[in-house]
Amino acid sequence: MARSISYITGSQLLSLKRRPNIAIIDVRDDERSYDGHIAGSLHYASDSFSDKISNLVQQVKGKDTLVFHCALSQVRGPSCARKLVNYLEDVKDDAGIKNVMVLERGFNGWEASGRPVCRCNKVPCNGENASGVS
Repeated sequence: MARSISYITGSQLLSLKRRPNIAIIDVRDDERSYDGHIAGSLHYASDSFSDKISNLVQQVKGKDTLVFHCALSQVRGPSCARKLVNYLEDVKDDAGIKNVMVLERGFNGWEASGRPVCRCNKVPCNGENASGVS
């Protein structure tokens, strides 16, 4: 069941984001609360990610594509994506997850490109306070 992690651009994610089978996983730590986030994303801070992987797997039931990101998607995003893949292999259950991806350029690239950013404090985010180009 060895699974690879692929990368997705902001443009590709924007076109997929409305599909019901995709979940965006924000693994930034405190900066999410003051920088905003991608509307509808789930927050699983990287500093406690390993302890909460089983919660994430339960929360994304029915999703087949998970897209991870941090600020730049150079360390925390790819690292947490790999931890999830390793976890699924260890428990010998793919939980229906077929694609594990990392958002190129992370949240900072997403926001710099003028894509929609939400500044709500709701968990989970419902995207009501998103602003930017959609």
